[in-house]
Amino acid sequence: MRLPIGAYAFDTKTGKVGVVMGHEGPYVQLRPIGGGREWDCEPGSVRAATQAERLRAATAYANARSRGEVP
Repeated sequence: MRLPIGAYAFDTKTGKVGVVMGHEGPYVQLRPIGGGREWDCEPGSVRAATQAERLRAATAYANARSRGEVP
């Protein structure tokens, strides 16, 4: 299954949630919630993120931003 651009995805190898930014060659490109550097994932290690995973990632970003760790 190919996730559409803009969908929230979970990278099973890294345990991180990201937004699908594109499909380049054999890889899916994900960007962290809140922005940052994209990373490439093998399509077999990417699945749609659950609501709980999305909420956890968004909360972690909001907390880091409140501490001044990210812009």
